[in-house]
Amino acid sequence: MANNLIIVILTVGMIASLQNTFAADAQANVGEKPPAMPVEITIVKQQSLRLWKEFSGRLTAVDYVEIRPQATGLITEIKFEDGQFVTKGDILYVIDPRSLKAIVAQKKAELITAQNRHDYAEKEYTRAVDLIHKKMVAEQVMDTRLNDKLVANSAIKHARAELSEAEINLSYAYIKAPISGLISRTELTEGNLVSAGPNAPLLTSIVSNKTIYADFEVDEQTYLRYRIEATGEHGATYENPVELRIQNGDWMFPGKIHSFDNKIDPTSGTIRARAIFDNSDGKLLAGMYARLKLGSANEHEQVLISERAIGTDQNRKFVYVVNDQNKTTYREVQLGDSMDGKRLIHSGLMAGDKVIVRGLMRIQPDMLVDPQEPTTGNVQ
Repeated sequence: MANNLIIVILTVGMIASLQNTFAADAQANVGEKPPAMPVEITIVKQQSLRLWKEFSGRLTAVDYVEIRPQATGLITEIKFEDGQFVTKGDILYVIDPRSLKAIVAQKKAELITAQNRHDYAEKEYTRAVDLIHKKMVAEQVMDTRLNDKLVANSAIKHARAELSEAEINLSYAYIKAPISGLISRTELTEGNLVSAGPNAPLLTSIVSNKTIYADFEVDEQTYLRYRIEATGEHGATYENPVELRIQNGDWMFPGKIHSFDNKIDPTSGTIRARAIFDNSDGKLLAGMYARLKLGSANEHEQVLISERAIGTDQNRKFVYVVNDQNKTTYREVQLGDSMDGKRLIHSGLMAGDKVIVRGLMRIQPDMLVDPQEPTTGNVQ
């Protein structure tokens, strides 16, 4: 019995000792701070940047001409190959010129006849003047000779006009390239009869390729922001640069704005824009789909941060900033356009702010963190 009492007393003592130990450990733990969570940050820096906005568009030819006959007759020659580069003034087609040449020869003969009649009338008029001074002919004769001279002079002008018209019609038999560029295939071959007039058939077409247009639609805000700043003080103007990439994205072509339309489309809220690009190597073809980037006329000091650093809180955008005590602060931001995986910040951040760029789901306001910059450099 005594032994059992001793065991109970010892057991109660051991429990009390353990309770005291646990209480002491708990009291010690209450005084300890939780460890700071390591986070990756970037230090905000202002950068001098040109703002860019992306659009899609289509390429169109600067000059495009459809070749149609202006003379009636048989096609006797075709002087080009399909897809060939032609120079302005090159002969493309020959329409049988024999009948037109005959008309030119006839008009030349008529002009010579009119000139001979004029020469004779001139001589008769000179004789009449001499005789009228000698009082040997009546004044009526003088009037007749003068009238004959004037009529002969008019006949020369008429014959010259008809000859000029005949020569123009003869020139239509030799269809020439009105512009330089790439010619399409011929739609009609030698031996076909063609007719001039409003229903004249299409023979081929030419597209210029030294320069090329890109047509695209610009939203109203971008137009106002970029175009207003393109006008400087004292009437100075600055160009809005444009970059173009075709569908495979391998080639980039620099260009500039050629023109904007004269009105905003009220349905879409956009305005038609046209950029022009050099195409001396012929890589760009009319009708191609293109991706375009329209740049601001000048560079500005801007703040850019990674898209990963931006969180969404209902309709608001925010970031977490680390303060001087290494505690997190919730900061609402106003966003701008995206640029190469980064986002333009209009307001909410300033140079020197430490922004957390990873693991936003684990962050709470006023949380103690251990800020660490990436070893490869700041992530903007």
